[in-house]
Amino acid sequence: MTGIFFTRKFKKAKKLHKYAILVAARNEEAVIGQLIDSIKQQDYPSDLLDVFVVADNCTDSTAKAARDLGAVCYERFDNEHRTKGFALQFLTRCIKRDYGIDSYEGYFIFDADNLLKRDYVRNMNDSFDAGEKIITSYRNTKNFSDNWISASYGIHWLRTIRTEHRARSVFHLATRIQGTGFLFANELIEDSWNYTGLTEDRAFCADAVAKGYKISYNNAAEFYDEQPVDIKIAMRQRIRWAKGHLQALAETGPTLLKHIFVTGGKANPKTGEKRSKLRRLFNNIRLRFMSFDMLTVVFPRSLGSVIKRWLIYFLRVALIIGGSLKITENYGPDFIKTILKLFNITVMPSSAAAAALWLLFFTVCWVISGYLSGIVTAAYIYIIEHKRIMPIKWYKKIWFCLTFPIFDQIGKISMVIALFKKVEWKPIPHNASISINELDSQKIKNNK
Repeated sequence: MTGIFFTRKFKKAKKLHKYAILVAARNEEAVIGQLIDSIKQQDYPSDLLDVFVVADNCTDSTAKAARDLGAVCYERFDNEHRTKGFALQFLTRCIKRDYGIDSYEGYFIFDADNLLKRDYVRNMNDSFDAGEKIITSYRNTKNFSDNWISASYGIHWLRTIRTEHRARSVFHLATRIQGTGFLFANELIEDSWNYTGLTEDRAFCADAVAKGYKISYNNAAEFYDEQPVDIKIAMRQRIRWAKGHLQALAETGPTLLKHIFVTGGKANPKTGEKRSKLRRLFNNIRLRFMSFDMLTVVFPRSLGSVIKRWLIYFLRVALIIGGSLKITENYGPDFIKTILKLFNITVMPSSAAAAALWLLFFTVCWVISGYLSGIVTAAYIYIIEHKRIMPIKWYKKIWFCLTFPIFDQIGKISMVIALFKKVEWKPIPHNASISINELDSQKIKNNK
């Protein structure tokens, strides 16, 4: 409930910090220009922002497009190590070699298809100046109304904001970053970026919390992201996410589990600051909770949800079949008797037909309740975030609400597939060539 009404707000920064903006791009010449333009339009001193692009195994003119717009671009060719994490590792090592990691106080990470609102960096700087070391931001969708797939992605990101980011930021806990649109202090990559799995963001989050960092959220800092519109691409991406989540659990799960019981001094690192016993105790409890909380995030929720729902289902089925069901015209709930009379059905006490009838009724209710829950979630997002979502026709909103539960089911199916399938990283195509000014004008019209 906290996320419905509250989110953390930050005071205006006293200092303007210097940042590097990192972009890993694979054949993104169609969209990278709009990203760099949106960075140039920031109401933040341009001499405090440097853009670094890694053109990763590109076969188009991504590198030229980035350089023509003033970005520093490194080209990487390595077909064996193809994840975004490896590209970021290469880029941070180049920066360390040529500029030094400490040349920048913080590092942003964006995808080439992203667009930043004009006040994005300034708002994120408020969080950074307040002492936050890792900050994520408001992820909007620039192609929300393309079809039900892109709309479902958009709802998915906004649901995370409402149910996770906002509440955790209020309580000064650790939320999670999600691939793009986040900022972190230079101290986190002193040895370069070392998260190279299929979901580098999940591993980064878990490792940061294991080291005692919290992850905050800035609701005022808004950027746009392009979502897939093809079901095959969406399925491929969800399977990759699922596999990456399993990898992150294996890599960082044991450390997080350990810190629930033993913090090892991570809660109160030596900073030269004298802290009271009460403050130290509070930090210790907070880290233990953050470790538990992040462990629940790292643990594949969709897999846990599938297992839990099916266990409950089979347990109830067993109770139904194993029980003595006495459904007759003169015995049982009124709605059952009504159904029986309507279809002129007579069921003898303790019969197999009675058990089958109850089982069918329960199964239908179980499926419908899950589906309705997804519809209600989508409707809630459209209502509560209507001022920030791009204009969408009312009948499309209804359709997108009805289809959103399918998106959630795809995630659960993807996790089951990922358990048994070998997964390789493949790029997601981006073709929505639109500027931040065009998006802003559309939203202004929507809010009049």
